[in-house]
Amino acid sequence: MTRSAAPDPRREPRGTYPPEEEMLAEPVPPELARAQAARLREVWQAPKGWRYWSAVNNTEVGKWYSATAFAFMLLAGILALVMRAQLALPENDLMSSDRFNQFFTMHGSAMMFLFAVPMFEAISILLLPGMLGARDMPFPRLSAFGYWCFVIGGVFVMGSLLFDAAPRAGWFMYPPLATEDPGPGSDIWLLGLSFIEIASIAAAVELIVGTLKCRPPGMRVNLMPLYAWYVLVVGGMILFAFPPLIAGDFLFELERSFDWPFFDPERGGDPLLWQHLFWIFGHPEVYIIFLPSIAIAAMIVPTVAQRPIVGYSWIVLSAVGTGFLSFGLWVHHMYTTGLPELSLGFFSAASEGVVIPTGIQLFAFLATLMVGRIRMILPMLWIAGALAVFTMGGLTGVMLALAPFDSQVHDTYFVVAHLHYTLFGGMVFPVIAGIYYYYPFIAKKMLSERLGRWAFWLIFTGFNLTFLPMHYTGLMGMPRRVFTYPGGLGWDVPNLVSSLGSAVIAAGFAVFVWDLVRPKRDQPPVERNPWRGGTLEWTHEIPAEGWGIRSIPYVTSRYPLWDQAKLVERIDAGRFYLADAEEGLRETFVTSVMDGEPVMVQRVGKPTWITHIAALFTGGAFIFPTFHLYTPAILCAGLALAAILYWLWTLTARPPEKDRKDVGLGLTLPTYVSGPESTGWWAMWITMLGDATAFASLVFGFFFYWTTGASFPPEDALHAGGGAVAIAAAGYAVSWALTLSARGLNTRGRVIAARAALLVAALLTLVAALALIAAILPLEPTSHVYPALIWALAVWIVAHSIAGFVMQIYCLAGSLTGKLTPRYDADLWNISLYWHFFLISALVTCAVIGPVARVL
Repeated sequence: MTRSAAPDPRREPRGTYPPEEEMLAEPVPPELARAQAARLREVWQAPKGWRYWSAVNNTEVGKWYSATAFAFMLLAGILALVMRAQLALPENDLMSSDRFNQFFTMHGSAMMFLFAVPMFEAISILLLPGMLGARDMPFPRLSAFGYWCFVIGGVFVMGSLLFDAAPRAGWFMYPPLATEDPGPGSDIWLLGLSFIEIASIAAAVELIVGTLKCRPPGMRVNLMPLYAWYVLVVGGMILFAFPPLIAGDFLFELERSFDWPFFDPERGGDPLLWQHLFWIFGHPEVYIIFLPSIAIAAMIVPTVAQRPIVGYSWIVLSAVGTGFLSFGLWVHHMYTTGLPELSLGFFSAASEGVVIPTGIQLFAFLATLMVGRIRMILPMLWIAGALAVFTMGGLTGVMLALAPFDSQVHDTYFVVAHLHYTLFGGMVFPVIAGIYYYYPFIAKKMLSERLGRWAFWLIFTGFNLTFLPMHYTGLMGMPRRVFTYPGGLGWDVPNLVSSLGSAVIAAGFAVFVWDLVRPKRDQPPVERNPWRGGTLEWTHEIPAEGWGIRSIPYVTSRYPLWDQAKLVERIDAGRFYLADAEEGLRETFVTSVMDGEPVMVQRVGKPTWITHIAALFTGGAFIFPTFHLYTPAILCAGLALAAILYWLWTLTARPPEKDRKDVGLGLTLPTYVSGPESTGWWAMWITMLGDATAFASLVFGFFFYWTTGASFPPEDALHAGGGAVAIAAAGYAVSWALTLSARGLNTRGRVIAARAALLVAALLTLVAALALIAAILPLEPTSHVYPALIWALAVWIVAHSIAGFVMQIYCLAGSLTGKLTPRYDADLWNISLYWHFFLISALVTCAVIGPVARVL
């Protein structure tokens, strides 16, 4: 059902757009400019004292996020140092094997889940609004919620080390080692990191919608900074890569907690399903880490060369191609699991093929430097080191992509060396380069050139001392993940060199950290654009202002600071859009996805504690099941839901105090839109893509067992009740239709009929969920993987039924209280979108556990 053909004039921009040069050249009266700036300053100032921690704007949350992720990285690095001390000598007894297992598991887990991905999202939350000339991202409270989830989950997981209860089965948690491991370690990994993955997905939604909808007027997609393109690509990859792992975690925890045998071969399960789900996440994860670092290089290289990047379109296409290909490589982590030779050949070729788009990006950077006027600045030194180290890792990656070679060095230190060359070169060096480059933007000070060079050479030298010998120890046959080794095998000297090298790395990081935290009160503020960059973030003001940008510019170039005359002067004068906050509300500009044309003014959230409360109870819902405390977990889940509903009810999609706002330059914009024009609709769409991917992973599991297991389903298997499944399918379909009808009726002003449709739809949702439960109740999920998977699919759908039911009741309550009207109907549009996705999942589930299971 679509909106009426004639657009609603109340939702259309009015006035002049694009602005004419005469309008831009007209000076702003100084008194007016000062009054506007004062109002903006008051609205956007950060809370003082202890209330500071209730801040939600991107600047504060981005700083906390970055600092926390970096702290987890340092902690993981300390674990690595202790492990290297243990391995410095043969037969060393510095630590026990169990402690060593906990340390290497937490080192890998922390680096991957608490540093690499969160650091990308943290940096993006911090920098992206500046690059896009936006006041804030569209959902600042979502960013804050994600951050507090990240902190709680990270402290919980890392804190387990203090109680000798940390996970110890490796950061990949292969069954049966992990499923049969006694103690809470595996549960802490599964539930704690699943909780953190929610934070990652929340941040990805925020960043994707922000990039698509919060660009400044005139910034078409082909004018976006390359960093924004990489954010889109990586955000999309997170949405498709993390859900398979979440689905795997879901099955894994059901086996750990309730003995449902998904990975137990004796009852039809298969440990390889976990490996598939894990590496469908795990290999794109490498590129999720690598591409943002390339994005940082893509911002630094043009500044160093003082010219636009060469091959902008080719870089964008290559980034998209790299992201796409990365999903076709996961099997090269499973060459030794006995897969068919045809599969090995295909995935080996795909693994080689990913070199092409990666190489295009690197050659474009070299071409930019060759044709530019290079200013050798400190961040470029780190980028040069990154390119050298990453190229080395790429070359060994080409070797490992060949199945025969991989079979020889599988699970040896050669793989450890390759992994660290790839991730250090592709992540750590570029991130440090980015910190040096953007520190003036963040702190309005400069880091030390001298300390920066000391840190670089110590880390670069220490890194190669540590990991270059590991190629040799790997080729000599030393397996990874061993806590000690006998002497006389030729491993003694290279291990000692590696351990000494790790100490040099630590010294380099100590210099870098000191440079970050040393007092800088006596240091003068940095000049406004110290590197002479061409992108919008360098319009930042000194001293810093909470509003982000004084007025939102009209942009016609990829490097507006180089190409648009008087841009900074006009921004500072408040000559561009949204220069005032006369209503005393925080606002950001929303534009169209492709052309960056003005759409609306969106009100965004002020500081609040509700995000902390929601994160705390969400944490309880994940953490209590670790210790099999299900009652408090259910209570926490209910309280988290209540907190989120309060948050949505009091902030989102509320009727504004006026329909339109004068944003300057003769343009007025609506303050409320719904459907595809709104940011909320896009957030729902993107979230449901991730949700659908997780569901597809469960369905993949069903057909995986069917293709690989001789007894799936068993010949004498009891199936789900056919009649009840049919009732469930019909109930969900009618509920979906009534929800859509409610939206149409409400739009046409038939409010009473719309309320009735929502009420009946909600009741039918309950009926359908109960029918689905009744259909599977006779099945015993602990007896075999077939009934276990039927139950898992049903649990997934029932949980989503509850969400769909709550949404229907939420809209009904909104209609009864005046929050939702024929004019203000964004909530109905958003839940209709949810129900499109959910109906597909529900019908597929009913088909799989009903007729399909009987036909197989």
